[in-house]
Amino acid sequence: MSLSLGALADGAIDGAKLAVLDAVGETLVEVPLEPGMRWCLGWNHSVKKFPVLDCYRYHQGRMVLERSHQPDFAAGLGHTPGRGIQVSDGQGGYWIENIDEPVPGDRYTLRVGSPAVDHRLLWQAEGDEHSVSLSELAAGERVTLQLYPPEDPGKPDDV
Repeated sequence: MSLSLGALADGAIDGAKLAVLDAVGETLVEVPLEPGMRWCLGWNHSVKKFPVLDCYRYHQGRMVLERSHQPDFAAGLGHTPGRGIQVSDGQGGYWIENIDEPVPGDRYTLRVGSPAVDHRLLWQAEGDEHSVSLSELAAGERVTLQLYPPEDPGKPDDV
């Protein structure tokens, strides 16, 4: 099952897109990107069950890890000194802001968690919030989140 959300971001001006691909390269989700657009990968912590977010931005043609939200210092979570700035979220958790790390190769691989973990892609387009559960599409499977830059229509196909 593939979910294309092109109609949600008709204002995308440069043709870039974020895609979630299954282990054989088939597209599960595709989201058109506008310069500066942000999205998050969210999931429920496997032990504490609270939501965790890693948030990205499409910046200067790159996928950039911008910030992370962690409601607790539970297993596998925490701030690494020198990697962003830890600030309170005002509700007992914290944001790690200003990480601003380009993702190598503008892609990363994820083993999608069970429906209880609910790995999900979250973004806004045209003022509306959107969410796609990767766990509903590919629980237990390996997927790749991949940034596809805009196609350059000025280049011939054979170059």
